[in-house]
Amino acid sequence: MSGQKLWGGRFTGATDPLMDLYNASLPYDKVMYEEDLFGTKAYTAALHKLSILTAHELKEIHRGLELIKEEWAANKFVAQPGDEDIHTANERRLGELIGRDIAGKVHTGRSRNDQVATDMRLYVRKQLQTLRQILAELIKVMIVRAEKEIGVLMPGYTHLQRAQPIRWAHWLSSHATYLKTDLDRLDQVIERVNVSPLGSGALAGHPFGIDREFLASELGFGGVIGNSLTAVADRDFVVEVLFWGSLVLNHLAKFSEDLIIYSTAEFGFIKLADAYSTGSSLMPQKKNPDSLELLRGKSGRVFGQLAGFMMSLKGTPSTYNKDLQEDKEPLFDCLTTVNHSLSIATGVISTLSVDEEKMKKTLTMDMLATDLADYLVRKGVPFRETHHISGAAVAKAEKESLSGIDQLTLEQYKEIDSRFEADVKDVFNFEASVERRTAIGGTAKSAVLAQLKSLAQGL
Repeated sequence: MSGQKLWGGRFTGATDPLMDLYNASLPYDKVMYEEDLFGTKAYTAALHKLSILTAHELKEIHRGLELIKEEWAANKFVAQPGDEDIHTANERRLGELIGRDIAGKVHTGRSRNDQVATDMRLYVRKQLQTLRQILAELIKVMIVRAEKEIGVLMPGYTHLQRAQPIRWAHWLSSHATYLKTDLDRLDQVIERVNVSPLGSGALAGHPFGIDREFLASELGFGGVIGNSLTAVADRDFVVEVLFWGSLVLNHLAKFSEDLIIYSTAEFGFIKLADAYSTGSSLMPQKKNPDSLELLRGKSGRVFGQLAGFMMSLKGTPSTYNKDLQEDKEPLFDCLTTVNHSLSIATGVISTLSVDEEKMKKTLTMDMLATDLADYLVRKGVPFRETHHISGAAVAKAEKESLSGIDQLTLEQYKEIDSRFEADVKDVFNFEASVERRTAIGGTAKSAVLAQLKSLAQGL
């Protein structure tokens, strides 16, 4: 069987060596060796239920599968020239270990079409479960940090212009909220990945009436794909994983961009740990946020994989076509990239230091202009009117060359509007400003703590 192709029966001529290389997928699909062996173990158990395999044959097959698994795990598996993919390699090796007469029965009623689809779903399911753990850990780290530093105030920005004071914990909560949505979305993707195509044959179904529900149960799937044509061709789950990876890295890119800005000397809000920074080859004073820049850059890489595979998938005819082999490299790279990126983000956020005083010093009284408008609202003045009045106060402070609207006297305020009273001075307090925003999702301490409690659920 060594060097003999599984599909070679009707072919008499040799294949172009370049075609062999072009066609082969073992260099990258060998990562699924464990899933391939696991699937074959369940499949042969189902063949035994059909009396296609004897008890002795099943025992020998399972013994051989375990030996192959040990070889792969110990990095001792020796690939041969004819091993074009993980399925061919494992079946060839099984024949060498237990004899070809028994090993030759393993593929009865099974096609590489449903076999590879099964292997991929098993592999992706495992990887996504790992990613879920890593993502949940990142969210937990953000929650713990936010609870610890709940008292730190900073400017909130729109258009990268200082807008209103917020809590640093509120900023952390905002990014954790994006990531928690990613976690919820991941659970949905895992559920759709976790259905079994095995037992569909090449496309038309199984000729011996194999128990597909038994196969699904043995492999830990939540159900079976109900149409054999769809089962062998469906790669929507690959697209969904690539999309999910693109979106979660897009969120990490936004998170990274904020921190890159906050780490500059012009802001100085945060300082990255040395473990997540690099220096300059020319300028010894530099401390570059390379970890964050790489996180930002990886988002483009994964989105490119999504776009590329969508173009490979677009317009393919029904059932299996070799175009579908283009699913593995972008998928595997995406899973690895997201894994590493989530781990790096966790390291960054758990080790950076916050300069509370620098954040506080950048809070300016003009950021309380909306609070000034709200002050008059509480006295019964329509907001659209108070907005203009507050703007007039900002203009008057600038005209008088004052450092802020808090420097206007009560008389000057009354010149703007007679409804200002002595208690207007109570507006100019940053802590009071954030504490007024108690509604769900706000930046008041109680609101932020409620957000963090909600985020912690289901991790």
